[in-house]
Amino acid sequence: EPSRAEPSRAEPSRAEPRGCGVTEATSTAPADAVRAVRPIALGGVDVGSADTPPPEFEWVTPGDLMVDDSYQRNLSERSARLIRRICAGWDWRRFKPPVCARTDRGLEVIDGQHTAIAACTHPDVDRIPVMVVTAAERSDRAQAFIGQNRDRLNITPMQLHYAAAAAGDDLAQTINQVCERAGVRVLKATPGNGVWKVGDTVAVVAIGALINRRGAMRARIVLECLAKGRAQPVSAGQIKAVELLLHSDEYREEIDADGVVNALLALGAQADQDAAVFAATHRIPVWKALAIVLFKKGKRRARRRAD
Repeated sequence: EPSRAEPSRAEPSRAEPRGCGVTEATSTAPADAVRAVRPIALGGVDVGSADTPPPEFEWVTPGDLMVDDSYQRNLSERSARLIRRICAGWDWRRFKPPVCARTDRGLEVIDGQHTAIAACTHPDVDRIPVMVVTAAERSDRAQAFIGQNRDRLNITPMQLHYAAAAAGDDLAQTINQVCERAGVRVLKATPGNGVWKVGDTVAVVAIGALINRRGAMRARIVLECLAKGRAQPVSAGQIKAVELLLHSDEYREEIDADGVVNALLALGAQADQDAAVFAATHRIPVWKALAIVLFKKGKRRARRRAD
């Protein structure tokens, strides 16, 4: 008999806590920041009744699980790549038990078929834990599938970056070091009030790509130009524009970091507006148009005439 965890009794709904809201973190948290789980203010939301039986956990042979193709995702080449990636990096600390329902044909996977298939494929994995819920009808299982995939917050690149840095990932730590030295601050989320400070950024993917292309030192110079030029926020388009100016054969002989900073300070928010107009007129990417706008303002000949 597979061992089962004792299902916990559903607790009665609690009254809405007072003075408890959600605070969106937008600044760099200490590396050892830990917080307790606390309820939040529901803001008038009616709490759903917990009238379905609580789930049970079972250890099963993954090859015994079933998948209903009438509502589940079809296996694509992208699915196959994901399954291979799960197998290659198998780690029980990262394992998320599939959600299943008992049917006349056996346990049917509602959510987590890629995990189940990866476990079935892995030569060293014989049994896995699954969470078994009650969903006797196919329509119940399909609704549960929708809820499992809709009622979640996808992890953002910023959150993934913070997690990678905490895990000791080399690139994530290099991003942090480069940004700190350049005067740029990677936020965990976009500001809830929409107000950015000079040097704020959520463009971690663009910064990581810049470091991979140019190295840490040159990446720092690009970001430093934007911080000194009072960019708020430092966007992926701005990063690409300044990289083009400082490192491409087309521009680097006629403009330097000081020229870029001076152009940013002189144009301010007008730089993005002019770039949008130029991009629409000439049908080029906005980031490339921004590079041209900054170049016209900051190139050495223009600066000499200004002097």
